[in-house]
Amino acid sequence: MTGNDRLADGLAGCLGATWDRQVKVSGLSTMTAGARRHNVVFVADDGAVGRRLVATIVPPGETEINPIDVEANVRSLAEAARVPVPHVHAVDPTGRWVGAPMMISEHVDGETVPRRVLRLIAEHDHGEVVARQLGEALARLHAIEPAAAPAGLQAVGDQPPAEAAIAALDEAMDMLLQARPAVALGLGWLERNLPLPPPRRAIVHGDVRNGNLIVGPDGLRAVLDWEGALAGGDPMQDVAWPALRMWRFREDHLEVGGFAKRAPYVAGYVAAGGAFDPDRYRWWKVQGTAKWALGLASQAMAFIDGRVPSIVMAASGRRVAELEWDLLMLIRR
Repeated sequence: MTGNDRLADGLAGCLGATWDRQVKVSGLSTMTAGARRHNVVFVADDGAVGRRLVATIVPPGETEINPIDVEANVRSLAEAARVPVPHVHAVDPTGRWVGAPMMISEHVDGETVPRRVLRLIAEHDHGEVVARQLGEALARLHAIEPAAAPAGLQAVGDQPPAEAAIAALDEAMDMLLQARPAVALGLGWLERNLPLPPPRRAIVHGDVRNGNLIVGPDGLRAVLDWEGALAGGDPMQDVAWPALRMWRFREDHLEVGGFAKRAPYVAGYVAAGGAFDPDRYRWWKVQGTAKWALGLASQAMAFIDGRVPSIVMAASGRRVAELEWDLLMLIRR
C-alpha cells in the first residue's frame, strides 16, 4: 500500500466516522499553499454526493499555536457569525486517522497566492469591493461575544492587549544574536505612545492579510489560517495587520493588501458594526511591523545557529532591513 493509499483510507475513515456512513476518497493532490502545514485536496464520495474537500494536516513535531480542534471550533464560531470561511466537516486532534492532527474542510475555489490575487482584482476592477467585504468580515468576527470563545483558545489574559504585545516584543528582542537599533527605536515609540485599552476586547484572527484570503471574480470568498486566533485582543490589531506594507506586494500606493485604499476597507468595517480608532490603528501598524521584523530575524537566527538548516529560514534575514525601513517610516514625524 502506498502512502497516498494509506492517507486516502485515513481520510475516508475519519469522514465515515463523522458522517456515520461509508465514504470513498479519491483524487488526492497536495496544495502548494501553506508554509508549515500540509494541505491535501481530494474528493469524498458518500454514495449520494461527491464533495471536493481539503485536509489540513499538522506535520509531526510542528508546534500548534492553537490545537487543531480549537482552531476548527473558532472557525465554526466565525462561520455562524457570517464571516466567510471554509466549512469544517471533520476534526481529528489525536492523529488516529492519518498519523497527525488534522481537520477536513470544504474546498473553496479562488485565488490565494498574493500576486495572483492582485492580478485577478485588477482584471475585475473590484479591489474596493474586496476591501469592503474584508472590513465587514472583521467587524462580524469582532462582534462575537468574547465569552463565546472556544475552550483552549489562546488568550491575552488580564493585561491590556498593547502592553502584552510590547512584552512579547521585548522578549523577542532579548533572544536576538545581534542588536537591531531601528527595531529598538520602534519599541521605544510603542512604549511612549501606548494606547488606551480598547473599549471592548474581541476574538481576533491574528493573521488576516493578502495571502490568507480566497478571492474570486465576485470578491472575497473566504478567510483562511485561523491557527493564531486569540481571545481578548484589541480589534484594531486585526484591522491594522492587512494594511502593513509587506502585504502590498509592490502596490505600495494601495494600503490594504495592495488592492485598495483605506477608505472602503474602514467603511465596510464601520457599516458592519465595527468601531474604528485611527490612533490605535496606527499603533498596531507600528507594532505589527516591529513584530514581523523580529520574526524574520529569529528565523534567520534559527538557520545561523543550526536549529533549522533551511534556505528559506536563511533568506528571511535579508528582509529584516526592509521591515526596519518600514518601521522608521511609520514612526517619523
